Amino acid sequence: MGKPWGRRLPLILFSLPALGTLGLFVLYPFLDVLRFSTWEWSGLSEPKPVGLKNYAHLLQDPAFWGSLWVTLKFMLLALPLFVGLSVALALALEGAPYERLAKSLLFLPGLVTLGGATLSWYTLFTPEYGALAQFLPVPPWDREGFWALAVVVLFTLWRHLGYGVLVASARLKAIPKTLLEAAYVDGAGPFEAFRYVTLPLLKPALAFLVVVGTVLALQSYSAVFLLTRGGPFGATRVLGYYLYEAGFENFRLGYAAAVTVVILLLTLFFAYAQLRLLRSED
Repeated sequence: MGKPWGRRLPLILFSLPALGTLGLFVLYPFLDVLRFSTWEWSGLSEPKPVGLKNYAHLLQDPAFWGSLWVTLKFMLLALPLFVGLSVALALALEGAPYERLAKSLLFLPGLVTLGGATLSWYTLFTPEYGALAQFLPVPPWDREGFWALAVVVLFTLWRHLGYGVLVASARLKAIPKTLLEAAYVDGAGPFEAFRYVTLPLLKPALAFLVVVGTVLALQSYSAVFLLTRGGPFGATRVLGYYLYEAGFENFRLGYAAAVTVVILLLTLFFAYAQLRLLRSED
């Protein structure tokens, strides 16, 4: 019994700094948020313990359910496009002479500061006085909910698609070329080789992209805040923006903490369900 413990002790000691950092910056803040969610607190007044009252109000709040529906619509639009375009572009660029340049250009929007990126988009795509509107018809996304949500989805894809392409491309390069050559020798065409060789071996990258895309969708806030402010008429009020309104416009910090816990649980649920679904298809 002493020898296994002696071998594990160095591993435990080397893990302590990472575990300490994780506990200090992740676990402790989360426990604090759980504590805040049981308070009625404006940030200025004395906190008043109310138990699970904030969660009961949350489940009865039509604005919360409306924000959840908007978030799910955003995820249903953005997630398939994010995963599908990442894989399609990685396949199209594989082995091309301009591959590195194209990937660099795709990744570049993610390096631009968020404020500068949204200001550029607003200047270009504003229907009334945007630079693009002088040459092309721009849908009235500042007045119609569908187009406003579409603009937020396109902006999110523009920002993060380069990362998805890099992940898919890294997995593609790990696939042995001999497997594809053997498939072609056996008479498989490009579609059959992709379906029966490339796609199954891409499953780990697809699972990772699905989880990352789910987190981006369920915790989206910045693009909505800077581009649409939840409008028009609440059409882009995702859960992240609803959380901002509750905490920093209505000064219901305890209620906002309860919304934070619910968003985290939803993120974990969807990510876990999607991972189980992808694994069950292996």
